[in-house]
Amino acid sequence: MAAIRDMEELSQGLLSLLSANHAEAQQRRLLARHGQIMERLLETQNGAEQQLREILETEKEVAQSLLDAKEQAQQVGTELQQIEAELHKASEEDAHLKASLLQLSRELEDLKEIQADLEKWERDVDEDTTVTIPAAMYVAQLYHRISKIEWDYECEPEMIKGIHHGPRVAQPIHLDSTQLSKKFISDYLWSLVDTEW
Repeated sequence: MAAIRDMEELSQGLLSLLSANHAEAQQRRLLARHGQIMERLLETQNGAEQQLREILETEKEVAQSLLDAKEQAQQVGTELQQIEAELHKASEEDAHLKASLLQLSRELEDLKEIQADLEKWERDVDEDTTVTIPAAMYVAQLYHRISKIEWDYECEPEMIKGIHHGPRVAQPIHLDSTQLSKKFISDYLWSLVDTEW
């Protein structure tokens, strides 16, 4: 703006010189002044062009920096989405594992209860066996002395086999429980027992 004002002053001065027909010295002075103004104008113009080039270069760098930052932000956003997806998957797996662990701990508790019941049952059976085996053996021996029957325990379940050692001769026993009634079998076996003491 200052350069334009100086140009206007110089132009007015030249016009006044021409119109007033001033001396040559004033004309030289005005021409020198005009040269100085033109020189300043060129310097100002060169400085402005240099500043403009620097501004454009700075804008270009800023624009590139913005593009780089935007691209980096997109990459970070993508990575963040991947991390969130992995975190969601991990939390689902964690919930599944917790549910499985809870189920396994329940099953373990059930197994502990079953084991405790089995141990109690074994203790009860051991106690019962210690009491009942001698009594059962006594009854079996007593029955054997009375009936004098030696049983075949390896025969088929539906067959009743053995040998009756009677007072006179040994007699084999071979009865089929699928064809004979329980009453008949019982009566037959009792008939073998010697009633003479």
